[in-house]
Amino acid sequence: MRFPHPLVLLVGCILIAAALSHVVPAGRFERHEDPATGRSVVVAGTYQRVAPAPVGAFQAIVAIPRGMADASAVVFYVFLVGGAFAVVEKTGASTRLIQRLVLRLARREALVIPLASLAFGLGGVLIQMQEELIAFVPVLLLLTRRLGFNPLVACAVSLGAAVVGAAFSPVNPFQVVIAQKVAELPPQSGMGFRLMLLVPAMVLWIWATMRYAARTRVVPDPLPPGSEVPGGEGLTPRDTWILSIVGMTFALFIIGAQRWGWDFDQFSALFFLMGVAAGLIGRLGIGGTAEAFVEGFKSLAFAALLIGFARGIFVVLNDGQIIDTVVQGVFAPIAGLPVALSALGMMVMQTLVHFPVPSTSGQAVLTMPVLVPLSDLLGLSRQVTVLAYQYGAGLCELLTPTNGALMAMLAATGVRIEDWLRFTLRVWGMLMLLGAAGLLLAIATGV
Repeated sequence: MRFPHPLVLLVGCILIAAALSHVVPAGRFERHEDPATGRSVVVAGTYQRVAPAPVGAFQAIVAIPRGMADASAVVFYVFLVGGAFAVVEKTGASTRLIQRLVLRLARREALVIPLASLAFGLGGVLIQMQEELIAFVPVLLLLTRRLGFNPLVACAVSLGAAVVGAAFSPVNPFQVVIAQKVAELPPQSGMGFRLMLLVPAMVLWIWATMRYAARTRVVPDPLPPGSEVPGGEGLTPRDTWILSIVGMTFALFIIGAQRWGWDFDQFSALFFLMGVAAGLIGRLGIGGTAEAFVEGFKSLAFAALLIGFARGIFVVLNDGQIIDTVVQGVFAPIAGLPVALSALGMMVMQTLVHFPVPSTSGQAVLTMPVLVPLSDLLGLSRQVTVLAYQYGAGLCELLTPTNGALMAMLAATGVRIEDWLRFTLRVWGMLMLLGAAGLLLAIATGV
């Protein structure tokens, strides 16, 4: 089976969302500003039908540029990241670094997969990295190509590992922390239990990635004549300066995200400055640096636009006022189930809800106020309710086409959607089983 072109797929999803607005009853929850999270949170038990707001065909198409406008900060971040790394690549510093790494890893190529997966998985655990990972695509593709690995491996060790890390994270500020605040649980409560499940989840993902890499590895293409790095040497002092600037950029990126509250606007400016500095140090000149930026813009234009198209799906569903109806209808049947089945049902339903609500933080403030009173009535721990949300919504990030970051990463690495799903679905099923076992263990141990 071959999926249609990503643009065709996303436009089709937008039109389906518009068609659903004609069928699914419109409804809304009341909302209030929550001082704990700083976000608009639904008020449980306030769902009511509202006047229908069907979205017409032309309105659905208008949702595409509106989605791009909504996701503009991320879209421009992708453009500027692509430009900055095109400058670094133009200087030759990244190419010579990769060649040196390849020589150092001779007959130990498989080490790249666990080391890279753990590094990017940590990014997922700490700050739920996704769109930010597009910055690493040029270097990852160059490295995997030199080692003979399929481009899918580059996507798996970066975005895949980060998604798994975020889904099982005990400290992810955009998922578990927000959900715990809405559920009125102490921050970082249940950390030991989450860490206990994080380890086997990461091991499972790394094992699956290494297995796929070994099965699809080919003999690497020989290096172009004259480009070899004899004896593992070849980095010039200028290369060292450029690579140091890249390293400092990522250090500031992490510090800015964790301590200074930086968002995509600040990240974009940071990478732009990195590209300018690399071009000037690499003696590309002002004109050469600008040309390299333009080449980078071109290389990631498609990936950036996919993020806006994916956002258009949510715009249509929101305009049709059917998202709250979906949430109300999906979770209503759980109320009559036994405690254990209710927890498992919550995880499955959170997975379904994540398709129309691609933001994990948005899903937390939408669903948790509905589920927390329900879990109290059922005698189900609020911590288990948060875990069900984490595993259901978090792991769905590996699959859903409404996840703009996933679509952009697949486009940037040149991986077809059906190839990604063929690799991911089985591992996703095993991770969901691990999450289900975790829920049952949490209920049995009184977490």
